[in-house]
Amino acid sequence: MEAEAADAFVHSVARDWRSAPLSVADRALSEFASKLTLRQHEMQPADLDALRHKGFDDRAIHDAVQVIAYFNYITRVADALGVEREDFFQPWGE
Repeated sequence: MEAEAADAFVHSVARDWRSAPLSVADRALSEFASKLTLRQHEMQPADLDALRHKGFDDRAIHDAVQVIAYFNYITRVADALGVEREDFFQPWGE
């Protein structure tokens, strides 16, 4: 994928992953991540089975859960402590 196409893809995912041109597996993983982030109390064994049916093995699922949970954790820590965003990052879209 060329740089311009890659940039357009990243922007489409960041804007709205549900309408981005994701693979079936990436869409399933994104749905899983969204549910784990926003509605973690609703997680069921069927959520893991859905990923398995899309080709994820237990190691991949474990790794994904670790990454998703870590980002949720660190974001909450930063928000709770009032950590400001780094000023060397350019705001999205600029």
